[in-house]
Amino acid sequence: MTLPVAAPLLTVARDAGLDLERLLRGSDDELRPTEVAQPALMFVESMLSSALPSDLPVVAVAGHSVGEYAACAAAGALTPEDSMRLVIARGRAMAAMSEGTMCAVIGLNELAAAEVCAAAATESGEVVVVANINAPEQVVISGTRTGVETAARIARERGARRVIELNVSGAFHSPLMEKAAAGFGGVLDTADITDARIPVVCNVDAAPVTAAAELRTRLRSQLTSAVRWTDCVRRLVDRGVDVLIEVGPGRVLTGLARRIAPDVRALSVSSEADTNRLSEMVGSAR
Repeated sequence: MTLPVAAPLLTVARDAGLDLERLLRGSDDELRPTEVAQPALMFVESMLSSALPSDLPVVAVAGHSVGEYAACAAAGALTPEDSMRLVIARGRAMAAMSEGTMCAVIGLNELAAAEVCAAAATESGEVVVVANINAPEQVVISGTRTGVETAARIARERGARRVIELNVSGAFHSPLMEKAAAGFGGVLDTADITDARIPVVCNVDAAPVTAAAELRTRLRSQLTSAVRWTDCVRRLVDRGVDVLIEVGPGRVLTGLARRIAPDVRALSVSSEADTNRLSEMVGSAR
């Protein structure tokens, strides 16, 4: 898929010293570092978004973690180029914070996971918090390695079905990202963010936001705050969304959406063929 948005985004990356075109053709190992993975995701999501039907009736948008920048671009609050510049800076700031780790906890809800983290923090004297609320009884915790290991043990003792260490380079969406957030905040302050055409349901509080100043504040808070994805999906449904469309590589969010809102249709768009099928669906629904 070659679209007009591709060349400007690759140029932005190249100007920032990132040969994204080469990396996107490389191995999974080359794409895995967060300073590469984040702009690579932004590129793919921007490409797919630009190929969606122009007359698709969009009520609101949301994005999980770095995906929130693609959502802001889709809502018109950021240009794709400015989103790419921010994501490159964000990825580098987060990659520089190599302390800590994360793990997924399956079988405990948000409240139970928060209680586990509080108990682990008290026992270990370390930082450990809930970082992602991805679906009912599926959360991610984040913190120092000792804090997360302690929380993982307590979670198992309290009935978690599975605890899975994640292959990440730091304690994302936790207080251990405060230095990264402070550095990235300076970049965010200079970004040209405008009022969104449609609401962006934001990670930090699931609020539907259009005002530029409010979006900037929430993007700043996102690095150290939990991604409240379950609340985001429910807020989209509350606003009248009857089809949830995941735009990007893979189908993880589609699976989560089906667990969060089983009565709402969820689709994934991860290829040119998917965008074509969606165009046909929109045409047949007229």
